[in-house]
Amino acid sequence: QVQLVESGGGLVQPGGSLRLSCAASGFTLDYYAIGWFRQAPGKEREGVSCISSSGGSTNYADSVKGRFTISRDNAKNTVYLQMNSLKVEDTAVYYCNVRSRLGRDYWGQGTQVTVSS
Repeated sequence: QVQLVESGGGLVQPGGSLRLSCAASGFTLDYYAIGWFRQAPGKEREGVSCISSSGGSTNYADSVKGRFTISRDNAKNTVYLQMNSLKVEDTAVYYCNVRSRLGRDYWGQGTQVTVSS
């Protein structure tokens, strides 16, 4: 059974940092690209970053470029999102996602990130 579990969220002041983790089980992470998405209250879910199966290619939303870094440790079946210089507008529930070869999307339960003074 495919399962994604996000962790690492919390309350942080503006300018602070958090590292999110996405632990995968039920499949081998090595063969899949993984994406991070977020959804703020009253807004649609948006893509934040994604990483190729090998980790050799990454992409970022313009709003997080230069502040967030996505990485993966296939040996641990885990993908990370290092978030630095956090802003109030980064407040959201963060989700990781994997799409199967058949085109089905799998999501974790999300982890709340709140940036506030």
